[in-house]
Amino acid sequence: MGGFSIWHLLILLVIVVVIFGTRRLTSGAKDLGTAVKEFKKAMADDPAAGKTTDPTQSSVDASRPPPDVTRVESPPRPPGNDPGARG
Repeated sequence: MGGFSIWHLLILLVIVVVIFGTRRLTSGAKDLGTAVKEFKKAMADDPAAGKTTDPTQSSVDASRPPPDVTRVESPPRPPGNDPGARG
């Protein structure tokens, strides 16, 4: 009632095998395994991948002052020229 049982998964597996065949499934699984293996190898070779950064450290340069920001307000619109009004 609100989840997959083992029977749902078995029926799904049978349907996938019937549609794709065992040869395509085994070659796809082999390709997926090779891709995962290469990804893990690349992650192990990358020296920057293992470094973790402290989330409390800011990436903003604290020595640089913030930019000058001036707030500009637009003049009020006349009551009859509302572009959002339908009519």
